[in-house]
Formats: sequence, C-alpha cells, structure tokens
Amino acid sequence: MMQKANNRVLIVEDVSSISQIYCAFLERAGFRVTTAASGAEGIVKIEKEAPAAVILDLNLPDMRGLETLQRFIASAGSVGVIVATSEGSIKIAVDAMRFGAYDFVVKPVSAERLVTSVRNALEHSMLKADLKLMRENFSRESFCGFIGKSFAMQAVYRTIEAVAASDATVFITGESGTGKELAAEAIHKLGRRSAKPFVAINCGAIPRELISSELFGHLKGSFTGAIADRAGAVKQADGGTLFLDEICEMQLDLQPELLRFLQTGTFRPVGAARTEKVEVRVVCATNRDPLAEVSAGRFREDLYYRLHVVPLSLPPLRDRDDDIVEIAEEFLARFSEREGKGPRTLSAEAARKLLTYNWPGNIRQLQNVIRNAIVMNDAQVIEASMLAIPDGIRPEARPEGLITPRAASDGVLSARSHGVLFDPGRWETPSDVVSLELIERAAIERTVEICDGNISRAATYLGVSPSTIYRKRGMKK
Repeated sequence: MMQKANNRVLIVEDVSSISQIYCAFLERAGFRVTTAASGAEGIVKIEKEAPAAVILDLNLPDMRGLETLQRFIASAGSVGVIVATSEGSIKIAVDAMRFGAYDFVVKPVSAERLVTSVRNALEHSMLKADLKLMRENFSRESFCGFIGKSFAMQAVYRTIEAVAASDATVFITGESGTGKELAAEAIHKLGRRSAKPFVAINCGAIPRELISSELFGHLKGSFTGAIADRAGAVKQADGGTLFLDEICEMQLDLQPELLRFLQTGTFRPVGAARTEKVEVRVVCATNRDPLAEVSAGRFREDLYYRLHVVPLSLPPLRDRDDDIVEIAEEFLARFSEREGKGPRTLSAEAARKLLTYNWPGNIRQLQNVIRNAIVMNDAQVIEASMLAIPDGIRPEARPEGLITPRAASDGVLSARSHGVLFDPGRWETPSDVVSLELIERAAIERTVEICDGNISRAATYLGVSPSTIYRKRGMKK
C-alpha cells in the first residue's frame, strides 16, 4: 500500500529575506510551505504539521552547528532534512550527511537546485514511510494460528486478509499437513460472517452413499438408518462459511449436485420433495493438483471453474526456510506445558536436523515429532537423537542423470550411460561440453556433501534459498 504523497515543506531559517526567497521558489513549484525562525519553533512545527521535508539552516539563534541537525533528525523520523548553509566546506557536508542529512546545499542556492533537492527528499521520505508500513504489516511472525515469518507465508497472510472481506469462493491447495483448514478458518474469522457458523466437511472421509446426506441433510425414513430428520452441512452453515475439504475426493457422479447448489444456492435434502435456499460462503481445499484431476476426468471442469475464483496455495514446510525451527519451538513450549513438564529447548544439532529434513508430512509431521520427543524424554535440552526422524534428508528417488557427490568431487560427471568432463579446461570437442544443468547439480551436490548434509548452510554458501536446493536436487514436491 503506497502512502499518499505529502508535499509539505518546513523552512527553518532565521534570516527573513532568505526564508521568503525559499518560499517563493517552492510555492511556484507547487509545494505547501511553512516557516520557522528558530530551532525550537522548527521542532514544534515538525511534530505539529508533519512535513515531508525540512530545509534547515545550521546557524540558528538558539541552536548552532551539527547539534542543530542532530536534534532535528531525532524529531523528524523519516522526514528528509536538507541542510542549507553559507559554510560550503566539504567537511561540513560530509559531517552533515554522516549525521543523517538527506542533502546539502550551499547558500546562495538556485531555485532549480533547491526544488530538485526537495523533490528528491520528498520521494525518499515517502519510500521510507512505505517501507516502514510494509515491515509493520507484512513481516508478521504469526497470523490467525499460523506461525512463521518467511516470505512465502507473508504472501499467504496477505491473500487471506484480502479475500476475507469478500464473499468470493476460495480454492485452497497444498500438501497434506500444510494448514488448509486453518487457512479456511482464518478467512471465516476475519470476514463479516465470523459471528455465523463455520462448518467443515471432509469429502474424502465420508462414504459415497452418505455424502449427499452429510451435505444436504435428509428426512426421517428416507433411507435405512434415517431415524430422524437431519440438517446437513449446507443448512448448518447458513449465513456462515462451508468448508469442503479434500474436494477432489468427491465421487464424480455426486459433483453435479454440488455444482447445482453452487449455482443456485438451493438444495434438496434426501427424501424431500421441495428445495430449500441458504446463503453460505464456500471455501474448498485439496492436496491434489485440481487441473490434473480435471484432465484425468475425475473432477468436472465446470465445477472446478465455479470453485476456483480466488486461489490460495499453501507452501510445503520444506519451502519455509527458518520457519521450521520457530514452529518447532512453539510446539516444544506448547506440549511441554500440556504434558506437565518444564520448559524445553532444542540443541543446535537438533535444530540442524529439523532444517535438513524434507518433511513430507509437513507441519502435522513436525508436530508429532516434537510431541514424541517431549513424551519420551525428560531432558531439558532436546537433542537430535531424540527426534524420531531419519538422519539427514529423507531419501528420494533421483532422476535419471542426476550427479552423485562422488562423481562431482572427482571432477567427472556421470550422466546417463556415458561420462562427461566437469572441468571446462579439459573440453576439447563439442561432445565434451557439459550442460549448465549438470554443472549446477554437481555444484549443489558437492556443496551439500562438504556441509555434511546441512541444506541451510549449503544454501548460504551457494547464495540461494534452501527450497531452491531441494528443487534442484530433484526432490518430489
């Protein structure tokens, strides 16, 4: 969100004729100008009028020299301060910039020079204010039950906030254990329907013959076991939010009924003769690739486009970098208290093990690992050996042609069924040339090897994120 432009300029100058000249220059250029004849008056006006730029004389009746600048910098915050003085020495200019002045002009100053300096200072102040706002609003360590300040999660938080204010259908995708239901609940809680019900139904956990009843309800006697009328999830969520989890698990022959409900807002309970109407917001989720399901004929294309209004993709835990340790520490505190044990901490080696594992089960798996460590151990410090996960990275099938660490360290790459030279200095014919992809993989494998499997450390040396290394190594996403 960009700040609205502020074109107010404060001139702090004790010589009236100079102050009037500055005013004339700036007002002709479209700025709104106020003046102060002393340092004390200038500081009061900064706090009262919040200008975007200050033109400051360093030799005022009540303040002199760089002390004046320091006091104004302390009061101005993100405001750009332009020092104007007749003492045009390089030393004063350098000192002024070192103490935080945005620019330095020497009297007498031309209109063009003054206006240009003020315009640049205003733009600089606005950018600083925008950056401060972004840091305050978009660098959150937690959000509606989510934990983590990684860039990937900041994007998730912003999307949830943006979509919560509307009634648009949200289609959440992400691997199992990434928090899809938590995201759906956050959308509901932040929206205007928060006082109404949030009803979740797992489309993959309900037997095929009962899904219509679970969704739309039934009347007494409509089928064997229907001993009383029952309101379905749609009716229960009236006025609120209906969360359809694992939507791609729904049987194909049941999807037209759901599509009809989404289009009309009406439904018919099993065994009923008349339709009913409700007003609900629909949020759905899946751990599958919905377009792949459409292509395979397992999910209706028209239903997909009816649901896929606002997409929200939750990143896997392995793509969230240092969030892993932060989440683990939160679980550590939570489960230590729940199990009636004292505070626990992670050893450095335990944290390293958490960072280098691939987490196929995502946050749910991490939660179970931490709880297991709390239950099974009484130590104050949780060591790597207490974490019930394999050492290092979870083994994955390597794609054909992927370089082995040994081959990389020998300077020779084994690609498919023939050897190729890694050292470009030894290339003599076009057939010796190695693709950049193979060279890149070799560099990654060798770095991971010399870092003893520590993906985070290897990423630091290579200048990339850990998620990039996982992807380049060909691990399954």
